[in-house]
Amino acid sequence: MDSTLRRAAVVALGDLGRSNDFGDWADAGRGLAGFAEMEEAVDPLLKLVLCEDTFVTRVTAQALLRRIDKAGLRVVASALAVADANHGDWIRTAILDVFAIYAGDRDDAMRLCEDLAQDPDQHVALGARELHESLAGINPVLHPA
Repeated sequence: MDSTLRRAAVVALGDLGRSNDFGDWADAGRGLAGFAEMEEAVDPLLKLVLCEDTFVTRVTAQALLRRIDKAGLRVVASALAVADANHGDWIRTAILDVFAIYAGDRDDAMRLCEDLAQDPDQHVALGARELHESLAGINPVLHPA
């Protein structure tokens, strides 16, 4: 893994997320989600999840949630903790979009949220509890045999 190239990709995607076009913002959010474990990507991701265009909020949150790992869930939890009602609704819509099909994925995310709820960062802990509550309210279509 080339950390220099990964940092360059995060910088380029961050720049794309600051363009004047919401389509660029959405592409940046989807792309940056792949780098959510990198500290340099967290702030641009939070800005995209909480930006003025709720389509960008939804697709960026979806991309982060589809990782089903602590890095992606941590960013979503941080955003959820400070989101206004409108953005919160779109983040919860993304949660439903991602976790309404497979119970195993939802259950994995719930376990990760339980860990994140103990995070020393109060925004992360608060958002993780809210995210866990949203996940608990989903009845997925497919359950393990």
